[in-house]
Amino acid sequence: MPTLKITSKNCNEDAAVNNDRQRLKEIILEKSYRKGKFKLSSGKESDFYIDGKQTTLSAEGAYLCGKLIFELIHDNPETITAVGGMTLGADPLVTAASMASFLAEQPIPAFIVRKESKGHGTEQYIEGLKNMPAGGTVALLEDVVTTGGTLIKVIDRVEAQGFKVGLIVTVVDRQEGGAETLAQAGYPLKAIFTRQELLS
Repeated sequence: MPTLKITSKNCNEDAAVNNDRQRLKEIILEKSYRKGKFKLSSGKESDFYIDGKQTTLSAEGAYLCGKLIFELIHDNPETITAVGGMTLGADPLVTAASMASFLAEQPIPAFIVRKESKGHGTEQYIEGLKNMPAGGTVALLEDVVTTGGTLIKVIDRVEAQGFKVGLIVTVVDRQEGGAETLAQAGYPLKAIFTRQELLS
């Protein structure tokens, strides 16, 4: 039976990714995780809250998120031609992931999906279209996924522009039905951390 040969390079890369994940976990728990009673954007109530922007707007947090997201995109079987997401939560993530791709000499442009269409000029929902190959396969990013409702809206707007959504990446999956909702609609979700992994 053939065995998988693991080179020292692979071991070093895995160790680096694990170190990055561990450091990002520390930052999220320090800056973003709060206990208490909170109402989520989904309308649900929760006894904890993850304010992702406190991490993604910090220099080190943004760097690590971008690097780890790029690793997940790079491992995707389909070629991703752009990364984007709904403003405001995804804004720092798409920028960080795009910059990480450039530093890896595999540049992927970023785009932002507005909550409401522009009230002037082109009146479009998506910013960054000029950088995106027409009809390409894109990855959508989100800081925290709960029910997946926001992502379904983003998917509809992105696909209405002729793009294919090939991957969805989140920093934290709260494990409250979002992954299942997206899977039923045919969209894979990858998470840097699930709630269980983050809080273990």
